[in-house]
Amino acid sequence: MRIAEIFYSIQGEGRLLGVPSVFIRTSGCNLRCVWCDTPYTSWKPEGQDRKLDEILGEAKRRPTRHAVVTGGEPLLSHEIEELTRRLKRDGFHITIETAATIFKPVQCDLMSLSPKLSNSTPWKRDRGRFAQMHEEHRLNLPVIQQFVDRYDYQLKFVADRKKDFSEIEEILGKLKNVNRDRVLIMAQGRTKKELRKRTPWIVQLCKKHGFRYTPRLQIELFGNQRGT
Repeated sequence: MRIAEIFYSIQGEGRLLGVPSVFIRTSGCNLRCVWCDTPYTSWKPEGQDRKLDEILGEAKRRPTRHAVVTGGEPLLSHEIEELTRRLKRDGFHITIETAATIFKPVQCDLMSLSPKLSNSTPWKRDRGRFAQMHEEHRLNLPVIQQFVDRYDYQLKFVADRKKDFSEIEEILGKLKNVNRDRVLIMAQGRTKKELRKRTPWIVQLCKKHGFRYTPRLQIELFGNQRGT
């Protein structure tokens, strides 16, 4: 399995905010978000091919039984089902962070779905060479619905502009049986300054729409650094 990094930190986003967790970050992504905060897994993927025994051994050495499998897009990996099966066998609570464009029947306690809004499309970055591909694949409603129907989940959207909330409502209107209490909004930003600039109006719109606001605690505490 191609791994960018494995590290021990606290969960900085979502329903398990603040929980000490071991993060297993795969490398490789089928999207190219313009504001991606882990470009070393997408725009310029890095990493090493590591055996599952090695990955699991490193995870078990950490003083936690919360594992977050993230990326990049972890569901691209051919070994993701076996990895999650073995993590569950070893007693881990598993969160998978995914853009929800690919479905696989993995073992998972919390499916963290992060569908990409139109604000993510890289129309100008790298002369737009990934823009059409990204736009065509960033949203897969049937896959999102499968995850919602089968797993405990959270729907986590990145807000960059006020009109994003209308887009979020449009997406939710096309899905069935979504619990709005599980819809979380976080600000787009890779620095504390960017987050603090957007947070006030995002919080107000969360109150208006009845969504939950989630901070990006890892950036507030550590900045946008690898291994945090």
